[in-house]
Amino acid sequence: MPLVTVTRRLTFNAAHRVHNPALSDEENTRLFGKCNNPNWHGHNYVLEVSLTGEPDPITGYVIDLGEVKRIVESEFVSQVDHRNLNLEVPFLQGTNPTSENIILACWRLLEPALRPGRLSRLRLWETENNYVEYDGR
Repeated sequence: MPLVTVTRRLTFNAAHRVHNPALSDEENTRLFGKCNNPNWHGHNYVLEVSLTGEPDPITGYVIDLGEVKRIVESEFVSQVDHRNLNLEVPFLQGTNPTSENIILACWRLLEPALRPGRLSRLRLWETENNYVEYDGR
């Protein structure tokens, strides 16, 4: 059977401050610029969740995308939407909430929750021009 990849897009809004407490304020400002604003800043994130597999011979689906939406909202979006990622999200505590670190944490939550589906890629858009992508490697 051929392998097909299906993708569901979800959105959430969150605030954060990109900051490494091991560095001085001056070093943080130099490294992270306006993203280090001590009063936080926010994004309208778009998360793309892709799963790869063989289409089911009965349904024709790789996976029901409605079920993907339900799982992702329950396991991830509900924990980050309209939150301060530095202060209010337990699975990001002690982590500098860059898009790279957010997507890695997201993978750790979603990969087991979406089984037996095979999560093949996450793409997180921080702005309309910037995204990060992770495929589990």
